[in-house]
Amino acid sequence: MTADQPQTEEARRVRRRRVFYIPGYDPIHPRRYRELYRKEGAAQAGISGYEIALAPKRGGGPYGWRVQSVQAGETVEAAVEVLVWSDIVRDSMGASIPETYAQLLRTAWAYIGSGALFRLMRLRKGPIIAALYPIFALLAQALVGALLGWAIAAALLALLPPFPFRALAGLAVGAAVLALTLRWFRAKDGKFYAYYLMHDYAFTARWGGANPPRLEARMADFADTIAQALTEDWDEVLVVGHSSGAHLAVSILSDLIRSGRVPATGPALAFLSLGQVVPMVSFLPRATRLRADLAFLGARPELTWVDVTAPGDGCAFALCDPVKVTGVAPPEQFQPLILSAAFTQTLSPERWKALRWRFFRLHFQYLCAFDRPGDYDYFRITAGPQTLAERFRDRPPSKSRIERAGNRFTTIA
Repeated sequence: MTADQPQTEEARRVRRRRVFYIPGYDPIHPRRYRELYRKEGAAQAGISGYEIALAPKRGGGPYGWRVQSVQAGETVEAAVEVLVWSDIVRDSMGASIPETYAQLLRTAWAYIGSGALFRLMRLRKGPIIAALYPIFALLAQALVGALLGWAIAAALLALLPPFPFRALAGLAVGAAVLALTLRWFRAKDGKFYAYYLMHDYAFTARWGGANPPRLEARMADFADTIAQALTEDWDEVLVVGHSSGAHLAVSILSDLIRSGRVPATGPALAFLSLGQVVPMVSFLPRATRLRADLAFLGARPELTWVDVTAPGDGCAFALCDPVKVTGVAPPEQFQPLILSAAFTQTLSPERWKALRWRFFRLHFQYLCAFDRPGDYDYFRITAGPQTLAERFRDRPPSKSRIERAGNRFTTIA
């Protein structure tokens, strides 16, 4: 709860909410999130006994949709908008195969050379395994291509009589097979995710944890959009940052507060970070802006910040307090509230068994239905009658949260 949170029950009710969703490193059109919300919202409503329906967005602006929900006898309207940076993501994924292997070397050096990799591993091994996966997968693909090239060239030359430049011809055949093999693997990356993840980590590593200028400009646009909503007739403005979108939201909201654009008498401002990977950025040497924003936001009363992760999500830094583990917690820090989505408890044994090894699907479970829902329900939070502050007012943080500082780089902008 923030220092300015209204105290009457009537004042805490939400009838109209504005939701801004900031996705992670995702090149897909934002309609994917609308369809996910529609499908999973209907499933959760059926399980939990409330009503929810989607309608097209009115007017221009960011891509979005409208939601009407009846929960606990109260009708709530929500306008959900996706703050899109998928075009930046797509442009960063345009590297050729040789360029991707060059990214592999630069990214490995950025994390290993700075010592960040080993410190991150002490927090959670899951996301580090996810970070190492594309490196080993791409090297394995190159090895498979090289072995196939050698085998095919050797077999072909064995069938032919001796001729000039035999060795050079064998090398050419092997190189051609290697190139074709690598192209095949890239074409099938929707199954392997090696190139996708490599581009993801390379995007952060290239700038040493800083944001590239184009992304900074987009974040400023996002801040303007949220600032405008804070001057309008909403009961709550909720910012949701998923995966890499969580650390973008930290900086965007910090900028809003610093610039004095959060009205004291405006809508309640709330921030929900889901499946965050903040340490992957904040542990890098040039992440001074993010570290400053973490230290700032963790002690601000203008908003309520709840961070939800789950140990079952191998791609997130589960239950890690992003401010404290980064080593920049000020003495007055009181946010975020660290909560576990507890997949092994909120999903039935049958559902958990079906999803357990689908790592990328689990990373999106926060946006989906739970067949044994607990305190966390994405659709009650985004379309229900309680503010985020009120919903988790008396909720203690998860006992297994991780707060020990492990970062070598603690300088701030």
